[in-house]
Amino acid sequence: MPVYKDEQRGTWYFKCNYRDWQGETRTKLKRGFATKREAQQGEREFLDMQSGNMNMKLAAFVEVYFNDKGTRLKERSIMTKRTLIETKIIPYFGEKSMNEITAVDIIKWQNLLMKQEYSPTYLRMIQNQLTALFNHAERFYDLRDNPCKKVDKMGRSNAKELNFWTKDEYEVFIKGFGAEDEMYRIIFQMLFWLGCRIGEVLALTASDIDLENGTISVSKTYFRRNKTDYITSPKTESSNRKITMPKFLKGEIKEYLDRQYELAPENRIFPITDRAVQKKMKQKTEEAKLKPIRVHDLRHPYVKSTTKKYLFFLVPTIQLS
Repeated sequence: MPVYKDEQRGTWYFKCNYRDWQGETRTKLKRGFATKREAQQGEREFLDMQSGNMNMKLAAFVEVYFNDKGTRLKERSIMTKRTLIETKIIPYFGEKSMNEITAVDIIKWQNLLMKQEYSPTYLRMIQNQLTALFNHAERFYDLRDNPCKKVDKMGRSNAKELNFWTKDEYEVFIKGFGAEDEMYRIIFQMLFWLGCRIGEVLALTASDIDLENGTISVSKTYFRRNKTDYITSPKTESSNRKITMPKFLKGEIKEYLDRQYELAPENRIFPITDRAVQKKMKQKTEEAKLKPIRVHDLRHPYVKSTTKKYLFFLVPTIQLS
């Protein structure tokens, strides 16, 4: 279809008809292209997206993917996936057509990333995003040749990178917290003894703490992206739960809350970010001369048996809500 020049603005635009998902004819008008060629390319990409044509560029298909998945993914998942795709995949594959990307292209891309100082789990996260795009294209848009199925995945999953402290190591770590670090001490105690995720702890409000019955209600999670705070539902449905606190931890939490004057029931108990917690953990780990582990690894407290050669997982008392 022809494109048109806006004589008044000196730019180009396209105007075309297409059928929407209900089969109804609609008109698309998009302005602001610097050249005729750019307007023609913009029109082709738009029509490819509407038809699911696998001639479309990967960058365009990313928008198709998120339009399809938008109501099925949590906001945090979308933001994480977008960040990985926009920084690690689009710069390499963005201008390539979906049906032109080959297994060799993916191997070369993997080799470039593996030369960086990324952890195996981070490499696997990146790989999973590319695989998700091509699997979606194959399943729903009739992509005939899925190149991701021909190559080995780079990196490795979290399950193969289990890391933890023993109870004795954790005790060395937590002894390094003085009165000035009371808030961080309580946070780490919850992570270790209750098995909470960091987002779950940072989302807690005073109304979630039942000191009379000694329980904590987990029903939401906190995260921060682009200088904005978000409170969403937990990672999975089963993450909604009540956890019974050990008596010593209940006492520590009560003392901490008693000192939070004028804290409204709906306000977060720990008004900091996960980045601040990570920074504090790194500092205290180095001071204690302990092996570095992730904040997430604290929710998997293991104790090595002195009489057996396997590990026991300490499970707090919980009940699903």
